[in-house]
Amino acid sequence: MALIGRNLLSALDFTSSRSHRTCLYKCGDACSKEVANTSNNAYFGDILQANFSRRAALRAGSAALVTVGGASMLAACSDSAQSGAQTPDGSTGGAADAAGGESPVPGLNFEMVAPNTEDAVVVPDGYESAVVIRWGDAVLPGGEGWAVDRQSPEAAEKQFGFNCDYAALLPIRGKKNRFLLVSNHEYTTPHQMFPGYQEDHPTEEQYRIELASHGMTIVEVEGNAKDGSLKPVMGPYNRRITTTTEFALRGPVAGSELAKTTTDPTGTRVLGTLNNCSGGLTPWGTVLSGEENIDQYFAGGAEVKDSRARKRFKRYGIEDPQTQRKWERFDPRWDVRKEPHEPHRFNYVVEVDPWDPTSTPVKHTALGRFKHEGANIHVTHDGTVVAYSGDDSRFEYLYKFVSSRTMRSGRSDQDRAENMKILDEGTLYVADFQGNSPDFTEGTLPDDGAFDGTGRWIPLLTVQADGTATSHVPGMNAEEVAVFTREAGDVVGATKMDRPEDVEPHPTTGKVYAALTNNKYRGVAGGADKTASGVPFEGAREYAPIKENKNGMVLEIDDDHTGESFTWNLLLVCGDPQEAETYFGGFDKSRVSPISCPDNLTFDSFGNLWISTDGNALGSNDGLFAVALEGEARGFTKQFLTVPAGAETCGPLVFDKRVVVNVQHPGEDDNATVEQPVSHWPDGGDSTPRPSTVVAWRKDFGVIGGVSS
Repeated sequence: MALIGRNLLSALDFTSSRSHRTCLYKCGDACSKEVANTSNNAYFGDILQANFSRRAALRAGSAALVTVGGASMLAACSDSAQSGAQTPDGSTGGAADAAGGESPVPGLNFEMVAPNTEDAVVVPDGYESAVVIRWGDAVLPGGEGWAVDRQSPEAAEKQFGFNCDYAALLPIRGKKNRFLLVSNHEYTTPHQMFPGYQEDHPTEEQYRIELASHGMTIVEVEGNAKDGSLKPVMGPYNRRITTTTEFALRGPVAGSELAKTTTDPTGTRVLGTLNNCSGGLTPWGTVLSGEENIDQYFAGGAEVKDSRARKRFKRYGIEDPQTQRKWERFDPRWDVRKEPHEPHRFNYVVEVDPWDPTSTPVKHTALGRFKHEGANIHVTHDGTVVAYSGDDSRFEYLYKFVSSRTMRSGRSDQDRAENMKILDEGTLYVADFQGNSPDFTEGTLPDDGAFDGTGRWIPLLTVQADGTATSHVPGMNAEEVAVFTREAGDVVGATKMDRPEDVEPHPTTGKVYAALTNNKYRGVAGGADKTASGVPFEGAREYAPIKENKNGMVLEIDDDHTGESFTWNLLLVCGDPQEAETYFGGFDKSRVSPISCPDNLTFDSFGNLWISTDGNALGSNDGLFAVALEGEARGFTKQFLTVPAGAETCGPLVFDKRVVVNVQHPGEDDNATVEQPVSHWPDGGDSTPRPSTVVAWRKDFGVIGGVSS
C-alpha cells in the first residue's frame, strides 16, 4: 500500500501562521531566543521514539518503515484510494464523505469546516455565529463611546480589554438566561491599538491605556430562548481587573524577602496581573487565571550586578536591556536593575471571585512560579483537590498541586471562604516521564507494540496548615522553590516537554489531557538550534515521536491523582493527515481534519475532547476541533470552526447549545497598523480589527453536534 505524503523528520524550516509581531508582543519573541532550560534533564522527545504502535498501524491498514534525514519511523498510513475502512459516519469514502451525514459519535454530528484563510468566523452548515463583546465595548458606566482615535486610560478601565484569551460562562442563579462572562486579556499590541504609534517613542498615555487593557473582564450577558446569541448588559457583577488592581500574595512567597519592593515593603500586595493566558473554573465558583509570559515586561536582567540573580533572570527569560513596550521609561517597577524583586510577584496562578466585585484577587504562590498556561481542577472521591498546570515554553515541565485540604460542598459564605484557601496548603509536584520499552532501538517497534509508558510525580514543596513550608529540593529553601520553580524542576530531574500548555482533567473519566503545542528545536543541531554547550537538542523518544515538532501533540495521562505515579499514552501527533508522522489515536487518517498547534482544551457533555489551536503551521487559519476519545472512533478529529485571518482561537467553551470562543489578535501582521489594517473583522468595511468573544449555535438551537431534528 502506498505511503501518503512525505515524512517531516528532517530539519525543515519551522513555519507558523503567527506573525513576528505576535511573537514580540505575546511572548517576548521567545522562539528566536536561546532556550532558557539548559539542564541535562531527560527530554520528552527522547522518550517517545520515532515510531507508531503496531495497533495503530494495523487499524490504519498498513505499516511502512521510512527513513528521512537519517531518522527511521514506523508510520501508520492509509491510502484513500484503496482503503475500504468504514468511518464513524458509516461510509467508506474519503474525508469529504466523512464530513457529511449523521455520525454515530454523539457530539460530532456537524459538517467538517474546511481549512481556509477567510477574514471571518466560519462555522458548519446549519450553524451561525455572532459577536458577544469586542475590545473597547463598555462593561462599566463611563466606558461608552469607544473609537480607535478616541481612547483614554480612564475609559479603558471601564471597557472590554485587548486580546481576550481564556473564557468562562457562569449561569447566574435565579436569573433565567443570564450569565457571567469572564475573560482574560493576555497582552496588548500597540501598533494595532494607537493611530500613529511610534514604537521607539511610546507616550505615557499609551502606556496607561495598555495597563488598563491587560487583566480580566467580568461582564453580565443575556441570552434568550430562540437562539444562542448573547449580549452584554450593565450588571451588578461587572468588573475590570487591570495592571493596577491590588492583589493579595498568598502562600510561601508572601512576606518573603524575595517579594519585597520599594512600594511594597511587606511583600504581600501586588498591583495587577499580567499576560493572563488560559485559566480554569473551581468547583466552589471562582475563576483561576494563569500568568504566562511576564518576562517581556521587565528590562535589564542581564545587567544586574549579582551573578546568581542574573542566572535566575535568564532562566525566566528576563535579559533584554529594554523591553519592546518600553514601560520601564514610565515606572521603575518594570526595570529589574531598580526593582529586582518585582518579577517575583508575577508568573502565578490567580484566583478571582466573580461573584463579589469588591473582593481582592489572590495570587497562589504554593502552586509555583512559572509560565502558567492556566490551572485546572480535579476533585477526588474524598474531596481532595488536585490542580494541573503546564509551563508554556520549549523544554519546560508539567506540574500538579495536591491540596491537603478537602473541599466543602456547602454554598455559604464561610464555605466559599474556606474553599478559597485550598490552593494555599498542600504539595507541589513536577512530572518525570518514562517509556516502558527500555531496550528499544530507534527504528524498531517497542516490545509492547505501543507508544506509552509510566511516570512519577516528584515532590518539590509542601505547605503546611500553619503556612510554614518545606522544600524537597536539595540546595533550595521553600521560598526559593516557590519563586524559582523552574530551577527546582531542573535540580530534581523533571522531564523537558514541548511547550506544555493547557492541562485538563476529563470531568467523567478523570484522565488528564495535555496539549504540547510545538517545539521547533527538538532533534535539531547547528546554529542557534543547540544548547548553550553546543550539544544538539535531544531527538525523538517514546513520548514524542518526531523531530522538529512543528504541529504539536496531545497526551493522555491516567493519573493516581493524589499519589506519585501515572501512566501515559499518545492520543494525537498533529499535522496534515497525509503526512507519514501524524497519528490520530489509531483512527483512519484519510477521514480526519488536519490540525496544527493544539493550545486550549475543553470537553462537551458527551465526553469528547475539543481543541483550539494557536499558530497553525499548515497554511490555514486557526480553529476549533472535536475529537472522539472512546471506542472505534477514538482519534476521529473534526474541525468545527475557524477564526479570522491572523487570529488565534482561545478559551473554548462547549455547552449543549452554545460554543464560545475568544478571537485573539485578528489581523495581527508584521506590517499592520491602525491606518493600514490587514483585517476588518468583526465590524467589516474599513474598520479596525478588534479582539472579540464569539458565540456559535445551531440554527434550530438544537444540541451542538447532535442529530438534526
